[in-house]
Amino acid sequence: MKRFIIPIIALFVLFLLCGVAKKENILVIESYHAEYLWDMSYKEGLHETLGDQYNIIYFEMDTKRLPQSAFQSKAELAWETYQKVNPSLVILGDDNALKHVGPKFIQTDTPVVYLGINNNPRNYGMVGHKNITGVLERPLPQRSILFINTFLKLKKVLILFDSGTTSQVISSEIFNAQESVFFSGIQADIKLIDSYINWQEAVLNSKKEGYDIIIAGLYHTIKDHTGSHVDAEKVLEWTSQNTPLPPFGFWDFSVGANKTIGGYVLFGKEHGITAGRIALEILSGKSPGDINPQIPEKGRFLFSQSQLKKWGVTLTDPIASTAKYTE
Repeated sequence: MKRFIIPIIALFVLFLLCGVAKKENILVIESYHAEYLWDMSYKEGLHETLGDQYNIIYFEMDTKRLPQSAFQSKAELAWETYQKVNPSLVILGDDNALKHVGPKFIQTDTPVVYLGINNNPRNYGMVGHKNITGVLERPLPQRSILFINTFLKLKKVLILFDSGTTSQVISSEIFNAQESVFFSGIQADIKLIDSYINWQEAVLNSKKEGYDIIIAGLYHTIKDHTGSHVDAEKVLEWTSQNTPLPPFGFWDFSVGANKTIGGYVLFGKEHGITAGRIALEILSGKSPGDINPQIPEKGRFLFSQSQLKKWGVTLTDPIASTAKYTE
C-alpha cells in the first residue's frame, strides 16, 4: 500500500509547487513609502481587487521624505527591481513614479497601470502609448468648500499645502498657480509652504488674518530649521491642537481624532480598486491602449465625530445622513 501512497503524495506536493511557481508577479512602484496613509489605502484596494492570485512586489521611492536630488537615483533602483522581477504588469503609484520611471516603459511591451496622478500624463510624455493607461486623481476644492459653506457660512478660507511635487501640480492644475481664487464669492487663499516654522505661523495667524476655516491639504514634505523632514503625522497633530479655526481636509487620511474635522474627501482605496480592475482586464488579454484613463468615485463625505464635537459643528442634511464617520 505504501508504494502507492508515497507517489500520490509526491504528485500532490509537485502540483502545489507548480501552482505557486505559476503565480505571476505584479510590481508596484510607489512614489512614497509604506507607512504613508495614502499608500496604505490604495494598497488595500489593490489587494482587495487582485486577491491572492498574483505575487505583488513593492518598491518604495520614498519621495515625500527624500530631497529631489535623490529622485533619479531612486528611479534607477526601481528600474533595476523591474528587470530582476520581470513582472507581468507594473503599477506606478502617484506622480513621481510616473514622471521619473514611467518613460522607461515606453520602449517595452510590459503593461503599465498608473494611479493617483494629479498632473496631466501628457506632461510626462505618457499619453498615446499602447501599453500604458491608468487612474487620475482630481481633488475637488471647489465642491469641498461649497459643501462646508452649507453648515459654516464662509467668506475667506485658508488652504495649506507643502511644497512637494503633488502640491505644486495641484496648485498649477487646479488653482492655475494663483494665490487666491473665488468660489461663489468665497475667497480661497492657497499657500505652498516648505518649512515647519512657516507652517506654524500660517496656522497661528489664520484667525487674525480674517479666515473662517483652515484646510490642511498636503503636509508631507515639510522640513524643520535644519532641513530635516518633519513627520507628517506630527505636522497634522500640531495643526489640529493649535489651530484657532476649524480644520478641514481634502483626503481621507487627514480625518480623525487629533486630525481634521473632515469634509468631502478623496479615498486612496478607490484608486487601488480602480487600478486593480484595470490590471485584471489587461491580464485577461485586453490591451492597455484600449482602456481610457479613469477617474474613480468623485469623493465622499467623511467626518470625525470627536472633531465635530470639539468645534461645535452641526452638519446639515443631506450631508449628515449620507456621510461616513470615524471614531
